[in-house]
Amino acid sequence: MPTCTRLLPLLPLALAFHLGLAHAQHATPAPGTYVRQGGGGDLVVRANGRFHIQTMGSNGHSCDLEGTIAAGHAKLADTACVVDFTPAGSRVQVQTRTTEACQYFCGMRAWFDGDYLLPTPGCTDKAIATTRRNFKRAYDTRDYRLALATLAPVLQDCDAVLTSLTKGWLRNDLALAQLRAGDAAACRQTLAPLAEQAGKTDEQLREDYPPADADAMLPMFKAARTNLRLCQ
Repeated sequence: MPTCTRLLPLLPLALAFHLGLAHAQHATPAPGTYVRQGGGGDLVVRANGRFHIQTMGSNGHSCDLEGTIAAGHAKLADTACVVDFTPAGSRVQVQTRTTEACQYFCGMRAWFDGDYLLPTPGCTDKAIATTRRNFKRAYDTRDYRLALATLAPVLQDCDAVLTSLTKGWLRNDLALAQLRAGDAAACRQTLAPLAEQAGKTDEQLREDYPPADADAMLPMFKAARTNLRLCQ
């Protein structure tokens, strides 16, 4: 007598897709140090799901929170703050639906949500610091061609994880090397994103930024102001 085999029904394709998506959304991010898009913060995830977020907002305000991620969520001890993590490849989206409770971990002008990116090897803080030292060494020895080849890739490859202040200083350094290499047009082009702010007076710039931010940004814009005159 033939034996009947019961086949389990296949899930509809759309349902299977949504179940897979939900699983991905509720997964713990891979261990690593992720940098907030636009710079100004990082997310460290360890193999056991422990995480630590530090971000810097305006006027010196910051966020600092840590806990353990389970199924894509972390409830911070002794509070109602719940942080949601959605990994997607080398990117982790960080959000919360408990804004008021989570504000406890931040200063008035700081917040922690957003996309956090796993930087490429050349775009980590340590790698960028090394690149800038190598650039200065080449610049100081007047090897401007080497200086340009050393620094230019950082602005191009690391744009997503750099703060506006860091980008400004990189542009100033790169523009000076281009000028010394005899390319004033490239110098002006590199500084073009800074030209509008650099064209303002110090007093006007201080009106554009909170006090602590103005103290940090003003020297960079002053340098750009000088360099733009040199590149004419």
